[in-house]
Amino acid sequence: MEKTLVLLKPSCVERNLIGEVVGRIERRGLIICGMKMMMLDEKILREHYAHLADKPFFPILAQSMMASPVVALCLKGIDVVNVFREMTGVTNGRKAQPGTLRGDFCVSGSLNIIHASDSVENAEIEINRFFKPEEIFDYTPANMKFIYEVDEL
Repeated sequence: MEKTLVLLKPSCVERNLIGEVVGRIERRGLIICGMKMMMLDEKILREHYAHLADKPFFPILAQSMMASPVVALCLKGIDVVNVFREMTGVTNGRKAQPGTLRGDFCVSGSLNIIHASDSVENAEIEINRFFKPEEIFDYTPANMKFIYEVDEL
């Protein structure tokens, strides 16, 4: 099964949406195999957003990401990168479809409550950036037989 990284951004944490997001993840049948709250610093943000670090808006982005703790999650599931990105919705909350996390919980282009890895390759890099190997748990919940058909596993 694939893994992906999810960050519940300060705009999610400060608005008390952690439970809503985690609940949707669980109800969808995705496995949470790592979870922790942490404060980000400019060093990790420059690494994580290296493709944006030279943009004029990066200081504002960094400031918003350091405004409060974030919740980092590692999710596992079949095609989890694509499944979760579809759940997340487009970057700009005003343009995100109702029913998606951003479509239901935000109206900002940048304070968009969540980060989700955009590829399997980037997910692996990002998981290693935010988690130590011993913080990821490889287990299969007992309810998997009610989420996936046997031949899907």
